[in-house]
Amino acid sequence: MILAALFFVPLGCVQKRLVTNTRGGYYNGMVVCAYPDAAKVGIDILKKGGNAVDAAVAVQFALAVSYPDAGNIGGGGFMVYRSKTGETNTLDFREKGPAGASANMYLDAAGNVIPNMSLYTHKASGVPGSVDGMVQAHQKYGKIKWADLVQPAIDLARNGFKITKPFAYELNHLKAQIEKLNPGKTYLIKDAEWHEGDILVQEDLAKTLEQIRDKGREGFYDGIVADQIVAEIKTGDGLISKADLQNYHSVWRKAVIGNYKGYKIITMPPPSSGGIALLQLLQSVEKYPLKRWGYNQDSTVRLIVEAERRVYADRSKYFGDPDFYKVPVDSLLKPAYISSRMSNFSWDAATPSSSIQPGTFAGYESDQTTHYSIVDHEGNAVSITTTLNDSYGSKIFVKGAGFLLNNEMDDFSSKPGVPNMYGLVGGKANSIQPGKRMLSSMTPTIVEKDGKLFMVVGTPGGSTIITSVFQTIINVIEFGQDMQQAVASKRFHHQWLPDEIAAEKGALDSLTTIKLQSKGYKINNRRGIGRVDAILKTTQGYQGGADPRGDDTKLGY
Repeated sequence: MILAALFFVPLGCVQKRLVTNTRGGYYNGMVVCAYPDAAKVGIDILKKGGNAVDAAVAVQFALAVSYPDAGNIGGGGFMVYRSKTGETNTLDFREKGPAGASANMYLDAAGNVIPNMSLYTHKASGVPGSVDGMVQAHQKYGKIKWADLVQPAIDLARNGFKITKPFAYELNHLKAQIEKLNPGKTYLIKDAEWHEGDILVQEDLAKTLEQIRDKGREGFYDGIVADQIVAEIKTGDGLISKADLQNYHSVWRKAVIGNYKGYKIITMPPPSSGGIALLQLLQSVEKYPLKRWGYNQDSTVRLIVEAERRVYADRSKYFGDPDFYKVPVDSLLKPAYISSRMSNFSWDAATPSSSIQPGTFAGYESDQTTHYSIVDHEGNAVSITTTLNDSYGSKIFVKGAGFLLNNEMDDFSSKPGVPNMYGLVGGKANSIQPGKRMLSSMTPTIVEKDGKLFMVVGTPGGSTIITSVFQTIINVIEFGQDMQQAVASKRFHHQWLPDEIAAEKGALDSLTTIKLQSKGYKINNRRGIGRVDAILKTTQGYQGGADPRGDDTKLGY
């Protein structure tokens, strides 16, 4: 998000029990997501008797209307689910490469990557998965009628909603680029500037959502909307065909599960790199006294940075779509392997990233998203991260349908060793292939303690997603922060390449900064890292953490 703002929820938005104490909570359910109107849609579904999955479906479509920065029907994502009885499952509704995609499609005749071709053209889009994902999630776990879950988004699109100050700023800031990429279209733009409190109406998007409401999956992957998608793609010589849309299907996958100091971590498997990387990070620091060292102190930062640079080096080589490439999950998570990776860490000086390479195994032959966390009154929990990739995706709208196309093809490795928009490098495991899902950093996660629900957490942020989720978890477990404090705390990040610590302003005090620099660490201050939305179960009920870096909102009852 370009600007950060704290959205205060009016008292009238929450009925029944309202607890203002940050360490208190709500007993019947909670929704934490990126935009206030979508949060209200979700909490209303819970109040009507819907479960966490019902609310998640409604929030997904509401975010597509109220938060086009990353909320979407033209993108994809991942869902981690835990039932009230402890059953776990994950849903992969990540986008796929079109049938016409090829490994060298973004290279010129000399073999060099063509700038922005994988970002802001019709060739940048993978086959969308969000609508199919919501359909599959609802069919497996939903209780409320499908139409009743889509209707609130239709109402938001047709009747309009008041935009916030940060949203108005973004629309004004992006106007020239949206106009350039969308000749003859007027979506999200107007002659005058947008202002806080202006009403945004999206009639074409309402019509698209009506097709999805009435026809479910076929309302998007076939019929009028599919024709509009293909027609739009053809105007820019893109690749997505009617057959690509009809052949798209989400995949249920077994969760990746690990442990950290007695806490059970339930997270996303490949093609997300996030789950495995999160467990690697937790295991890398587990034996060290983080609690004694303290939050963002010198030793804590150094240990975390050294773990991060090794984990991201592994990510560059070993991660990809498991349907195309055998990801060595077991090897990456072996305690002996993780211990060996940290064995050359020295307190004397920073380990140069140039000296760190992906690990090896015996016998072994790769910034904008949104997240929402939901818990219902029975204790079912959903953690979903969904994305268009860049903020507002490719910035290209489907004419007549009113929604944005993703630019997820940039998450493939256009060329081995060449970084994508987030500075991440990859190789053969994440090469472009037809029907293949591109690698992701999304890390939707659920944490248990003593067999009971403890935390639901996730964030947007491109390459910083993994480290933001990691730091939020240890902020609670190690540093005793409540959920809102853990989400709001300043963050830092290292991803192997480039070899620097990215730190939010104020994340590191002056003494810590001096100590780190004296040991050879390069520090680059930057704007906000991540937009974590999380829920903690306490003895006082569900406690929400809505990231103050944006319009993120927590509602409970």
